[in-house]
Parts: sequence; structure tokens; C-alpha cells
Amino acid sequence: MNGANGGRTLAADVLAQLVERGETVAVAESLTGGLLAAELTTPAGASKAFVGSVTAYATGVKRDLLAVDGALLAERGAVDPLVAGQMAAGVRRLLGADWGVGTTGVAGPDSQDGQPVGRVYVAVAGPSGAAPARELGLDGDRAGIRSSSVQAALELLLGELIENVRAQDTEQSGGN
Repeated sequence: MNGANGGRTLAADVLAQLVERGETVAVAESLTGGLLAAELTTPAGASKAFVGSVTAYATGVKRDLLAVDGALLAERGAVDPLVAGQMAAGVRRLLGADWGVGTTGVAGPDSQDGQPVGRVYVAVAGPSGAAPARELGLDGDRAGIRSSSVQAALELLLGELIENVRAQDTEQSGGN
């Protein structure tokens, strides 16, 4: 996705922020099925900040590999903001990254766990813990929903990286 950033992609902007800080990222994907990892590994030099990914499509993988709470999954299903947050925290811990990103949702064509097509949650976990997941209500076909989910996850991560820098600057300067 090119824009006012001199033709760079959103993924390249995320990676530049991470490299500048000497930090890393890992991703846990469900509905995006590896597309987020592919986007993050497209820019040259991605290996300086991208650690790896887990495509946790099956609920058991979310529970057993990423340590998503089994009772939460049983009660609310895999398409849930808390699940997205636990996926992000789980992959961060599992792969030893500074930042983790989780995606879960319904790309279609059918609803899942009582959730409509286009309901997606993306979450980021960083050094200070997990931020609240972002809920997306997306329209379009399966490919469009998945692509929009990747972009939303990158936007959320970039926003958290920028906010984290501001918070550190405020702490260091003694501001409010």
C-alpha cells in the first residue's frame, strides 16, 4: 500500500520503526493464513526485525501452541477480541519477540462461532502488555476481507510503535 510515505509500504514503515528501535515482531494469524507474515517479509531487510509466525488456523493450535485460554475458546469461540490479544501475547512469548500481532476473524463465505462474515479482531502485544484488540466490520469477498485485515493489523502495530515511543519520550522528559 503506497501513500504519502514516499512510495514505501505500510509494512516497510513498520519494519523501519522496529529496526530503528532495535526491536522485533512475530505474528500469529488465523483468518489471514500467513498473509501478514508475507507482507512483513516482502521489504528488503525484513530479517532485521521479523522473527517468525504461527498460522494458528485450528482452535487447538491457538490453545496448545499459543497458550490461548481453553475455557475462553470453549465459551466464546475463536473469533473474539480476548483471543486476538492472547494470540499476540502468545506468539510474542513463544518466538521471543518484542512485539506480537494476532489476527482472528471470519473471512467467509459462512459465519463462524455465531460471528458474521467480516467480523475481525486484530491485536498487538508489546513490552508493556497487550493493547485492546481492534474490532473490524469488513465488507467484501474473502480475499478482500483478508487483505483488509492485514492492513488493519499493520496500522495497529505502527500506531502502537509510535505511541510507545511517545510514552517513552514523555517519561524521559518528565512530562505528563
